Amino acid sequence: MRNMAKPKLSDVAKRAGVSATTVSRVLNNRGYLSAATKQAVHQAIDELGYRPNEIARSLLGQRTYLIGLIVPTVANPFFGELAAAIEGALATSGYKMLLCNSQGQAEQERAYLDLLQANQVDGIITSAHNDLIDGYAHATLPIVAVDRQMGAHIPNVRSDNAMGGRIATELLINQGCRSIVLVTATDSPQNARAGAYRTALKAAGIASNVFEYGFDTPRQARQARLFDWLDCQSELDGLFATDDLTALLALEWAKRRSIEVPDALKIVGYDGTPMVTQSVPGLTTVVQPIDRIAERAVSVLLARIGATASVRPPDEIVLPVDMHRGWTA
Repeated sequence: MRNMAKPKLSDVAKRAGVSATTVSRVLNNRGYLSAATKQAVHQAIDELGYRPNEIARSLLGQRTYLIGLIVPTVANPFFGELAAAIEGALATSGYKMLLCNSQGQAEQERAYLDLLQANQVDGIITSAHNDLIDGYAHATLPIVAVDRQMGAHIPNVRSDNAMGGRIATELLINQGCRSIVLVTATDSPQNARAGAYRTALKAAGIASNVFEYGFDTPRQARQARLFDWLDCQSELDGLFATDDLTALLALEWAKRRSIEVPDALKIVGYDGTPMVTQSVPGLTTVVQPIDRIAERAVSVLLARIGATASVRPPDEIVLPVDMHRGWTA
């Protein structure tokens, strides 16, 4: 029977004809070693399928070159494409990513935060949206947030939500809409998109009307609640949704109710991921610069990993948004 035991460092040393210390020096790139010695060790590693214990190496003061990413769910196109972009940006610097889907649940996010710290990742990028996760305040490793205010000690990389909310709302106003609703996951003072919507409507002398469906609401329940609410909006002629999936639900509602878009109802979404703009190019939506957000989040995190404690990171990095014009508005 084939021996299925995992190869050890001593097995690599025996195969390469060198000492275990020499194998360790090759793995950690320490001290002078001849090209022949390095080649012999790497050949033995490949032949045996040896994998270094990254956690054990981290306990010796070495980096694991692992970064944890916490998002609500990659089933959402924005977070899925954000995760892919972050993974790509990390790879260019020799890092790998551990993906954690919190499913919008605070307890699951806490558990992942504890898990990542226990497994000695070098840093964490978080874009989950649960409030009151006290573990971040006590974390001992570098953390960067994406579109999430977590305190001055954690940098926040985001798009310009206020700008996005303003241009979406002003587009509807300028196209003659006078009963414009906002559909959003959470309507709070921290929601800059909602704040900009209200500001723009107030300047135009138009009353605001907001539907809040709850961030962790399952899609079918969200659809049912949204359809019921929209059925009660008799004068509705404009709709701004703070994410594209909800905008597409509104478009489906209009289709089922035989409401002509954009003649009788104009719809604007938010996020503008390539998946959505390519599969539903007709949706007018605010476009977040996902690749740039990922690149900046990674660069800030890696700078924090390599910096001394006295170096203060930027509190916030805000990137401009754009507008994709389709036929829905």
